[in-house]
Amino acid sequence: MMTEKIKEQIFEIRNSGVANMCEMAAVQRAAFDRGFYELVLFIEENREEYWNFILTGRE
Repeated sequence: MMTEKIKEQIFEIRNSGVANMCEMAAVQRAAFDRGFYELVLFIEENREEYWNFILTGRE
């Protein structure tokens, strides 16, 4: 389940511009480098939910 904390972490990565949000490995690396371990695990365990959120903005 996507929590508010995970959404905040996604937005922080997106707003930083360090990774293309469609490149999950790059997003995970950027998240790891920032200590966003919840986001790293979320992407690993919920790829479809992450992808849906990135493409549609819906959970």
